[in-house]
Order: sequence, then structure tokens, then C-alpha cells
Amino acid sequence: MTELATRVDTVVATAAPRTRRPSLRRLPGYAFLTVAAVVSLFPLYFMLVSATNTSKDVLGSRLLPGGALFDNLGKLLDQQDVGGALWHSFLNATLTTVGALAICSIAGYGFEVFHSRGKDRVMRVLLLAMMIPFAATMIPLFQMFARANLVNSTFAVILPALSTPFLILLFRQASRGFPHEILEAARLDGLGELRIFARIYLPTMRSTFAAAAVITFMAAWNNFLWPKVILVDNAYQTMPMLISNLTAGYVTDYGVLMLAVLLASLPTVVIFLVLQRAFAEGITGAVK
Repeated sequence: MTELATRVDTVVATAAPRTRRPSLRRLPGYAFLTVAAVVSLFPLYFMLVSATNTSKDVLGSRLLPGGALFDNLGKLLDQQDVGGALWHSFLNATLTTVGALAICSIAGYGFEVFHSRGKDRVMRVLLLAMMIPFAATMIPLFQMFARANLVNSTFAVILPALSTPFLILLFRQASRGFPHEILEAARLDGLGELRIFARIYLPTMRSTFAAAAVITFMAAWNNFLWPKVILVDNAYQTMPMLISNLTAGYVTDYGVLMLAVLLASLPTVVIFLVLQRAFAEGITGAVK
């Protein structure tokens, strides 16, 4: 019994350090991730805190909440039409998202399901178009809309974003994982292509649609350059345009500015938090 107890103690003594080594090895990784999380969240925290402080406190880098939230809100409502800007931003982003999902999903579906060499050439042209900066096409676009009498309209804001090469490519790549045997079976049962797209393709590609919706909504909500060019009347201004107007004067109230930035950020944060799981699945090309 004594010899057996000695062997057990030896085994326990030699095994104990081995159980501690993995946790010690992970400490540098945990430390790095903690620092990265703090650095990533600090701008959001500073925005939240600054929205409750005065301009002097913001310039002094105050990191604690203050009591100027309602004063900043009153000044912001007096200076700008916040409700109108939020409405126009929401309207533009929603219409752009719905239209882009409808058009780009059908295009990506057609590129992959009805595959041909000609469509591959067209896809290469679309990919090349992604390399052209928007500033190079902005002046021709403005001239086209001016000739069509569409300047200063919601339609002029959303039309250029209804079809993008990135979304078409996203749906095309996701469609490669779609089981084509189901399409053949549906065609044998007499279903048309539109009914196949609506009843089979759409429910299967929900994660891809969610990812595309998040990307499109955030891009449309944060769009500044094109609305600033095409909307010549402040009555149609969006939230990015409103924030720009707050910095256009001789003196900038940074407390009011940070409150406006906070109000402009909340919708995109909510959309991403609601659809974050489906967004991750859609980006990785998962099909369920």
C-alpha cells in the first residue's frame, strides 16, 4: 500500500504542472484580445460620454459622463431638423436596401444558374468596374440626372446604389453552394423560374440576404458625398449632411456634434446587432 501511494503521489505531482501550462500559455492571447477590445470600444465609449458633456469638457478629453445631455439635445433640435434628417436617411437606406437586394439577388442567381462564357465576360467587366472610384463617375452621373430633371429628389439618391458589382458577386458566389438538383426537380414539377426563385431560392439564401442587407443599409445610411452633390436643398438632408452642417460654422459645439453622431450611429448599430449571426453566416457563404 505504501509503494502504491508513493506511485500515485508521483503521478499527481508530475501531472499537475501539465494541467496548468495550457492556461498559462493562453494568458498572452487573452491579454492581447483584452487590449484590442478596449481599443476598439473606446471610441464608442468616448462618443457616448461626450454626448453628455459640454464642448469645453469634450475638448478637455473628459472621460466621465456629464449633465449636459438635455442641453445638447435642445441646441441640436434648435439648430437642425433632426427628425427630417432621420426620416430621409431611413427612407433612402430602406428603399436602397430593398431595391438592391431584389435586383442584385436576381442578377447573381442568373449569373450562376444560367451559366455561360458570355456571362463570365460580363462578370469580369463588373469586377473591373469595382476598381473605378466613385469620384470619377460622379460628374457624369450628375449631368445625367440634371438632364432628366431628377436633381434634389430621393430617386436620384437611391438609383446609383440599386445595382452594385459587390452584391452581385456576393449572391453569385453564394449561389454556387445552392443544390442544382432541387432546381431540376422543381422544373420537372412544372414550376417557373420566378416561382423557383421566390419559393426555393429565397428561403434557402436567408443568411446571404441578411449579410447583403446589413452591408447595403449601412452604406446607404452613411452615404455622404453623392447626397451632398445631388441634394441641393437642406430640406432633403440626411444625417451625414446634418453632421457636416454642424461643423460648417466658425465655432463648433462638440457636445452637440457628438450627440448628433450618436443619433446617426444608433440605427446601424441596432441593425447589425439584430442580424449579426446571419451576417456572419452569409459572408462565409453558408447555405441552410
